[in-house]
Amino acid sequence: MTGIRKVLAAVFVGLALTLSAAAPAAAQAAKAAQAARAAQAAPAAQADKLKLTVAGDGAQGVTIQATYADGRRLEQVVRLVLTATGPDGQRVGPVQLEPQPEGQGFYSSGPVLSTGTWKVSVNSPAPLQSKATATVQAKAAQSPPAPAPVAVTRPADGGAGTGWWPFAAAGLVLVAAAMGVAMLFGRRRTD
Repeated sequence: MTGIRKVLAAVFVGLALTLSAAAPAAAQAAKAAQAARAAQAAPAAQADKLKLTVAGDGAQGVTIQATYADGRRLEQVVRLVLTATGPDGQRVGPVQLEPQPEGQGFYSSGPVLSTGTWKVSVNSPAPLQSKATATVQAKAAQSPPAPAPVAVTRPADGGAGTGWWPFAAAGLVLVAAAMGVAMLFGRRRTD
């Protein structure tokens, strides 16, 4: 073995021994830190308050954004129940809301209200007990206007201006031919 190989082997053996000795201690420290975080998070999570922001969805539904009172994002699914009182004493609910894929803590009722002004209440049971009330203006769903028809006409010049693609195809053929010629004459035999 040469001197450089011996030095490299010694460095690698020393590194392996150091890592193998430090790994159990690091794993034990990580477990202790994780247990401490879990112990702190459990009482804190139960003491957290839930903030519910209720709004109309622009049509006949309701959207709810649920966050912790201190502004942190909600990382768990919470059961929310909606009830509403509308014009002429109409009542809707209780309706259990499902989380939506638009974001964490985002809930939507879908079209459950008829046109008019509604007083909407959303409740969350324990352990994150909360309640929010809002006045929502429900409107009939509107569809986007139909696009105006576009007239398609042929150019009057008989096909002039067919585009750039024939030039591109001709260029590719020329490049391929040049490469073929270069390959044929570029090889030299050594016989």
